[in-house]
Amino acid sequence: MKKFLILLVAVSSISFLTSCGGNKENNDDNTDSTEVTMKDKVEQYAVVELSADLTQLSENDRKIVAIMLDIAQIMDDLYWKQTLGDKNGFLDTISDPDMKRFAEINYGPWDRLDGNNPFVPGFDAKPAGANFYPADMTKEEFEAFADENKTSLYTLIRRDDEGNLKTVWYHDEYAEELQKASELLLQAADLAEDAGLKNYLTLRAEALITSNYQPSDLAWMDMKDSPIDFVVGPIENYEDGLYGYKAAFESFILIKDIEWSNQLAHFAALLPKLQTMLPVDDKYKAEKPGGDSDMNVYQVVYYGGDCNAGSKP
Repeated sequence: MKKFLILLVAVSSISFLTSCGGNKENNDDNTDSTEVTMKDKVEQYAVVELSADLTQLSENDRKIVAIMLDIAQIMDDLYWKQTLGDKNGFLDTISDPDMKRFAEINYGPWDRLDGNNPFVPGFDAKPAGANFYPADMTKEEFEAFADENKTSLYTLIRRDDEGNLKTVWYHDEYAEELQKASELLLQAADLAEDAGLKNYLTLRAEALITSNYQPSDLAWMDMKDSPIDFVVGPIENYEDGLYGYKAAFESFILIKDIEWSNQLAHFAALLPKLQTMLPVDDKYKAEKPGGDSDMNVYQVVYYGGDCNAGSKP
């Protein structure tokens, strides 16, 4: 079974930033100056405020969205820890308001639209492994480290008291935050009227405190009829530029556009026939898309964590 998400960007009573172009040049008075200020950098991003229609949702579903916002904020805070470390300690050192705003957009002192070059004084190039690995760890040291969990999506690499490498599970390193998020997910599950959403939220609550995500991933794939979708947890591994092993925390809160989703059902039904028409050898058509293929359109009402860093996906 395939699941396709088509996202329409929208927000409910919040604003977000989306990339709208490259560096601007200051050419006042017909000069050739190309100096880019912090204000210019902030203005590379456009603040867009829209409103999502939640009237289609039941009272319980609206309560669930409110709970999801609290969970998403936890994911956002955890992402700060993964990409940099101490968010507030870092931001408190920046006095320039434009520089601080740009740091908030980038979740750190490195410009994500400019090759991760540092823009805050005192910072060098961004560590390829972000905060997933010790800053002084060498690749040779990692490769010699004999631990079957070192390449897990859900472990950090740290040093023990003797200075040797060790693995630490996310659910241990971030135990307090993930326990709180898990409890909130269970609260949302109790309110859920859709069986698929209830099952997913329940299993995701367990996943956050055990780092066993596959059952909830499969439950998410099986969820078809819920008017709400919630992508939450450690998902993508792009932040780990060293090996691509470690998943970063993020969250999307999605409201299904019923009208557009119903229109896409026609195309989902055409998938088997379309596959037979592909100009490739039959051996590449072994997987048969069926009537359970799921194509939906969603309004995005919140970005948190990895998916919110710099420009929006």
